[in-house]
Amino acid sequence: MEKVAFVCVHNSCRSQIAEALGKHLASDVFESYSAGTETKPNINKNAVRLMKRKYGIDMEKTQYSKLLSELPPVGVVITMGCNVNCPILPCKYREDWGIDDPTGKDDSFFLAVISEIESHILDLKKRINSKRKI
Repeated sequence: MEKVAFVCVHNSCRSQIAEALGKHLASDVFESYSAGTETKPNINKNAVRLMKRKYGIDMEKTQYSKLLSELPPVGVVITMGCNVNCPILPCKYREDWGIDDPTGKDDSFFLAVISEIESHILDLKKRINSKRKI
């Protein structure tokens, strides 16, 4: 099974949402991980609250902010739009989703970002599942 890493600078918001949605929506096709080049003590409170409300997912139960060095070997690296350079993270495929950081924004902005990440997750699942070029 393919291993996918979602990478952001602090691994506290977008990449955490992507990891949670990957596990929720695509665990039959790929394993989801997230990490950052730096960490934060906690996952973004608004991300945690809205993911619980929208999907019933409690990210704080199974996820925490971690560094790239804590990831297992992965085949796919997805950067979230933070201009993160990951030379120490070898993979066979890499793409950037260019998603705006919702930190400090209102719930409607957060929910739009969560929906955008969900669309990307479902598309990635379809591409990996069909063995098309990722």
